[in-house]
Amino acid sequence: MSAGTLPRSLCVFCGSSPGRDPEHLALARTLGRRLATEGIALVYGGASVGLMGALADAALEAGGEVIGVIPRGLVAREVAHPALSELVVVDSMHERKAVMSDRAEGFVALPGGLGTLEELFEVWTWGLLGIHAKPVALLDATGYYDSMLGFLDSAMAEGFVREPQRGMLIAARSVDDLLAALRGWTAPTVTQWVTSRER
Repeated sequence: MSAGTLPRSLCVFCGSSPGRDPEHLALARTLGRRLATEGIALVYGGASVGLMGALADAALEAGGEVIGVIPRGLVAREVAHPALSELVVVDSMHERKAVMSDRAEGFVALPGGLGTLEELFEVWTWGLLGIHAKPVALLDATGYYDSMLGFLDSAMAEGFVREPQRGMLIAARSVDDLLAALRGWTAPTVTQWVTSRER
């Protein structure tokens, strides 16, 4: 991915539940449609329910490519989507995340629960460590993640998160804002993040 261009594929993390606010579903559908119209392949967790299903359905209905990745043990529990461009069934959650990372040129988290948070923080940490050089973003139209962003600012103020680390996480309120941020994104220079103890 070069400066001024959009990723050719995006991995989207989001809830397997729809959430209580209908705006979450609306945002998932809007993102799915825009990825399709922009020619960006969607890589996601492979489910047909919740925000995951709404996202995939919208992308498919708009003619997009949708790649689902799901562990064998979750095919029934998460209700694997039956009509994707490609469904990759893997043996573990570790393999799921590795495959999604390999297939995507960037990462976006919509609202979701513990799984979404775990996936977001892992790929963000991978970027901090130089394991990948891909953008990581939050897409949140309702303020769902505002308290988490406030906590991250507090962690930065306390010296546990550095400003360049905090700045690596894109936060967007709309799909237009997200795509603009991705077009303007450049890979950061990974430096030594650990501060030696003062003597």
